[in-house]
Formats: sequence, C-alpha cells, structure tokens
Amino acid sequence: VQLQASGGGAVQAGGSLRLSCLASGSLLSINTMGWYRQVPGKERELVASISRGDNTNYSDSVKGRFTISIDNTKNAGYLEMNSLKPEDTAVYYCTANIRSVWGGNFPYWGEGTLVTVSS
Repeated sequence: VQLQASGGGAVQAGGSLRLSCLASGSLLSINTMGWYRQVPGKERELVASISRGDNTNYSDSVKGRFTISIDNTKNAGYLEMNSLKPEDTAVYYCTANIRSVWGGNFPYWGEGTLVTVSS
C-alpha cells in the first residue's frame, strides 16, 4: 500500500487549498487518517485526524478553518484548508491506518506536499 499526498501549492493569505491523500495497492479501506505538518527546525505537528464514525480532531491553530474527511469509495482522504495564514506554511504529510486485503491493519505515511502562504 502506498499513500500519495498532493494539492499543495502557493496561495495568498485568506485563500484556500484542498490536500488529497490517495491510497493505492492491496487495501480494503482507510480506517483512520491524520494530517501533520512540519517546518524546518520544528517537530512534526498533528493538525487534524479522523477516525471511524467520522470523529474528527483538530489542533487549536486550525480549528474552524480546516476540515478533514475520508472517502473510501475513492480510497482517499482530504484536508480542506480555508482562511489560510502565513503561519500555515509547512510541508504537509498524511498518515493512515489501512485495512489490508491480506488481513490486519497497518500504518502508512505519504510523502509531503508543500503549502506556502504569503501575506
């Protein structure tokens, strides 16, 4: 199974971006997903997560502006980011716990996608 994150780019403050995380390979479903972000010199920070039953959690810094979701019909998860601020600039990573066709649930990480917000 592989995770591919995409959708990053450059945007002005106040703008929006939608990050996608596509799972491919021998999977049955995405159980849970999280989006992290990291800036140089700082630790990776969890900004949003979603679990079974669509239970979501957000960091205080993005609450009310970001929305996380999973669409298992497309083997994908999303992070909708609105009202972006310069401090949202970071490399964003998705991680997911995935149900394998071979049985069992396993964690995976995607490559990062860069989000740059200018003032």
